Amino acid sequence: MSASNKGRLLLVPTPLDFACDTPHSDMQHNITASLPMATLQQAARIQHWVCENAKSTRAFLKRVSEVCALSQPLQSLAIQELPREIHKKGDHAGALGEGFDAKPLLQSAMAGFDIGLISEAGMPAIADPGSSVVRAAHGLGIEVVALVGPVSIMLALAASGLNGQNFAFVGYLPQDAEQRSKRLKELETLSRQTHQTQLFIEAPYRNAALLKTVLQTLHPQTHLSISFGLTLNEATTCSNKLVWWRQNQPTLPLSLPAVFGILA
Repeated sequence: MSASNKGRLLLVPTPLDFACDTPHSDMQHNITASLPMATLQQAARIQHWVCENAKSTRAFLKRVSEVCALSQPLQSLAIQELPREIHKKGDHAGALGEGFDAKPLLQSAMAGFDIGLISEAGMPAIADPGSSVVRAAHGLGIEVVALVGPVSIMLALAASGLNGQNFAFVGYLPQDAEQRSKRLKELETLSRQTHQTQLFIEAPYRNAALLKTVLQTLHPQTHLSISFGLTLNEATTCSNKLVWWRQNQPTLPLSLPAVFGILA
């Protein structure tokens, strides 16, 4: 508890294997390989949670309990979910989150208890919901602490060889094929003008369709990088110019979560 008698908001990262077909033994190895013991110990002590999905939060905490004993039985923990429309449409400022008041989710912190903020994979509020809760915490004078753990966007950028000094994450591209091609051309033009890496993601079952559109749409000299299954045993990054991609057609684990990057 802080000197102000308020609890803290702890941003708790999770492994990047959510929804992957991974054996339990590999998942347990992954949690200790991708999360420092200090993060696991902090997570084990938290009794109040705000999350994207309560079921996956309990599954994560069950994995934590196999490494660090929880301070309370799993069934006794207080777990609140963000409203579905928030974590489906985004809660960043300027969009739906502008009208969402997350302060009621932080009453336990006002009463002196630490609250854990968690998403289904990676760091909450980075390519995942949670920013509305973080803003509310700052507005209430609650200390915000980001714990150490994997952030897929940063790992992919580091492994890509693309410009890590000037980059943007633009989230999901349009599902409509014509609009997706248009958006890709816009991002390529912006990258060419600014030398800025453009990073984006897609649901794994649409990775193949997105890759096909990229290969059909962008200039042969534009650089494309894709990182698959980051932190998993199957993790791989493929990075080269579009002309190389078209000539070689590499075999890729397209069913795994992926981060795409382009640099024109």
